[in-house]
Amino acid sequence: MPSPAESLQQLAAEGLLRHQRPLDSPTGAQVTREGKPLWNFASNDYLGLARHPEIEAALIEGTKRFGAGSAASRLVCGTLPPHVLLEKSIADAKQTEAAITFTSGFATALGAIPAIVGKADFIILDKLCHACLVDAARLSGATLRIFPHNDLKRLEQLLTRIRAKAPTARILVATESVFSMDGDRCPLREIVTLTESYQALLLLDEAHGFGVLGEHGMGLAEQEKLQDRIAFQMGTFSKAAGLSGGYLAASRDWVDLLTNRARTFIYSTAPPPSLAHAAMTSLALIRGTTGHALRTKLHENISRISASGTPIVPIVLGSNDDALAASAAFEASGYLIPAIRYPTVARGSARLRISVSAAHSHETMTTLASLIRTLTPPV
Repeated sequence: MPSPAESLQQLAAEGLLRHQRPLDSPTGAQVTREGKPLWNFASNDYLGLARHPEIEAALIEGTKRFGAGSAASRLVCGTLPPHVLLEKSIADAKQTEAAITFTSGFATALGAIPAIVGKADFIILDKLCHACLVDAARLSGATLRIFPHNDLKRLEQLLTRIRAKAPTARILVATESVFSMDGDRCPLREIVTLTESYQALLLLDEAHGFGVLGEHGMGLAEQEKLQDRIAFQMGTFSKAAGLSGGYLAASRDWVDLLTNRARTFIYSTAPPPSLAHAAMTSLALIRGTTGHALRTKLHENISRISASGTPIVPIVLGSNDDALAASAAFEASGYLIPAIRYPTVARGSARLRISVSAAHSHETMTTLASLIRTLTPPV
């Protein structure tokens, strides 16, 4: 077993050693690091709401009205009015009977999935699903199967085999609306049809679709008008909503069961009530005219560098050294764009991950498009 120092040396030799590099400024479209201003294309603040004055005011108001912390878990005495109102609002927005909130998106997956499936069940994941879904699937004890990214044929083969082997078993299929490192979407309508055909449940992680897609920003499920055909709609407030926390929208029975079985819900102190209060404001902004205007601006910005229609624009360079060098070149030009390496992405697929925001100006996007042509090889 290598020592910690030896492990760190090995990471450094492979170009995989990470260091925290704090910002000198608050988050925003432009940030300061080590005294240098940088256009921020690293955050997931897709609508620029993290510094929205109404959300900041709501966070302060929530603290004054309900205190700085919840002081207990939700099932003890930690459930406060903002938690209840937020969950009702999420359920209404996602067109479900109920919703349940967690401290983070990761905690949502880790609490929900082991409460939905267990040792006698099966879970099928897209190969590019986020680590929270993978870890939750392993924790559940269910038999885990992986299908190649967006491969509907392989997904159907797995469903056919499992259903033939275990006619009455619970099968959970989990995928993402927008994949976090590639920026592409799942073929949602086809996946919904497949899960229905094999009496499987579908969990759709809308982490990167929430706020970005759909008439009212409720994600790919809303855009495709499929919300009533998806068992579990999962998401987070830590990206387009500009805050933090996670949620799962589902039927009343499922939410009640999660309340009794989801360990990250039962055994965690409730999120600060001020955060839930602010999330209510963020949700209202996203669903209203402000959200519509911000999504319009966001998609205009995206179109200047990509035809994907999502705010995640990867430039795959392959080697860790190439990705690190390209990231450093962009930083020298005043643009903060992170190099993404294994284990976040597969070995040999290191990349730059450009994250576009409605807060970026058209001029900044035009300059970025020029820099992409100058600083990176054709892809």
